[in-house]
Amino acid sequence: MKVENPIIWADFPDPDILRVEDTYYMVTTTMFMMPGGPILRSKDLANWEPVSYIFNSLEDNENYRLEAGKNAYGNGQWATSLKYHDGLFYACFASNDLKKTFIYYSPDIEKSYWDRYTIEGVYHDPSLLFDDGRVYLIYGNGDIGIVELKEDLSGLKKDGVRQILLRTPRENMILRCEGCRAYKLWGYYYLLFIEWPRDGKQRRRVVCYRSRDLLGDYERRVLLDDDLGYKNQGIAQGAFIDSPSGDWYAILFQDHGAVGRIPHLMPLSWEDGWPAIGDRGRVPKSFETPFKPYRARPLITSDSFDHRENKLGLQWQWNHNPLDNCWSFTKRPGYLRLETKGLATDILSARNTLSQRTSGPKAIYTVRLDTKGLKAGDYAGLVALQSQYGTIGVYVDRDNTRKILVRKRGQGGDIGEQGGLVLDGSNLYLRVSFNFTKGLDLASFYYSYDGISFNKIGSDLKMHYSLDLFIGYRIGVFYYSTRQAGGYADFCSFSYTVD
Repeated sequence: MKVENPIIWADFPDPDILRVEDTYYMVTTTMFMMPGGPILRSKDLANWEPVSYIFNSLEDNENYRLEAGKNAYGNGQWATSLKYHDGLFYACFASNDLKKTFIYYSPDIEKSYWDRYTIEGVYHDPSLLFDDGRVYLIYGNGDIGIVELKEDLSGLKKDGVRQILLRTPRENMILRCEGCRAYKLWGYYYLLFIEWPRDGKQRRRVVCYRSRDLLGDYERRVLLDDDLGYKNQGIAQGAFIDSPSGDWYAILFQDHGAVGRIPHLMPLSWEDGWPAIGDRGRVPKSFETPFKPYRARPLITSDSFDHRENKLGLQWQWNHNPLDNCWSFTKRPGYLRLETKGLATDILSARNTLSQRTSGPKAIYTVRLDTKGLKAGDYAGLVALQSQYGTIGVYVDRDNTRKILVRKRGQGGDIGEQGGLVLDGSNLYLRVSFNFTKGLDLASFYYSYDGISFNKIGSDLKMHYSLDLFIGYRIGVFYYSTRQAGGYADFCSFSYTVD
């Protein structure tokens, strides 16, 4: 089977992988999106499909409910360690805003919403390590620490190991080592990290430390320093895994502009007891593997919204915790109905924005909107979601005039409006077209009355990946009220096409 990189041109950062017989599972980061902690499945390491989420809601507080002007943007779940041990799957991550570290566990990785243990304190970018009947967390940024856990992982072990394991270089570093993935293989302990030096090629790179003694002295080696020709953005941070036949591979991600952080697959060999990633230190654009292609369900997909029960497909996530009584597939069969119970000032404070990832190099998303239920001050439509967002939808003026409107938020937080065309009737199609080709990173906005002939409205949005949200741009359907709550918006025929 021929593998083409990137294997997924969409925002799937911080991967960790495990194998159960001939099946691979991968966890990735979705921060404040709910449900969270997505688990993907594959049998060839290149074609992945969604199977479950680790949690339905991380916390129920004002931040995660978008209440009182608070939010969890840039926080939540990230850099999750995924392990399997003695019949249980474990997922461990730290939450900076909650000042806690969570260890989720389940006997069935393909069933959503696991049980969890909570440990006070932030064990940054942790990696679980099971070793001869003992279990550890290895974590940190720069100064790498280790703590020992109870046998059932329910908390820290009293009088267990707790110390600095190693101190990574700080001179000429933009980012010291973090993103740990810990392995014990053939009598060696291997710790995989990323770092970002100020000298050399000045980009993120993969670093490995190894030792025969877990608490002893470690050797260090740079394993990979390559950008595959894209804007000096180093491909780094991720995991490696073996196949049933004994071959080895690595999955690492690359910052790829507005679309987000995208995963790449590469072969891995062993030389003198060290992992050697890629092809002579380079990430191959393509290469052959012995796998048979896996027919995976799509990660990003269309949705008719014609469902007999109020259950979302796995491609969808809410922006923060949803109001469960404010969305429905059954109130109007064939439609997703969004309702409001409170007010919002803009899309970033709006509840129940339903989103999924965008994809490169080009993608088009279209939805049909029925505006009959909108009240004065309401706004409903499609959003290209990030800090500098762009929306296209229908806004209802004080005099109940419905207008087709584009709103965009600039780098300074100012919101500009374009369009303002009076809607003819109550129904229309809305479209956002994304172009991530060669870092162009533009979103364009369109409307149509028949779903065939589309008219462009407003100027293009120049998209920027920003760390305040820390996600690649997502496409979402939204509805919020600015004056009085209690209305509704009906959506149907959401479609995703590759341009």
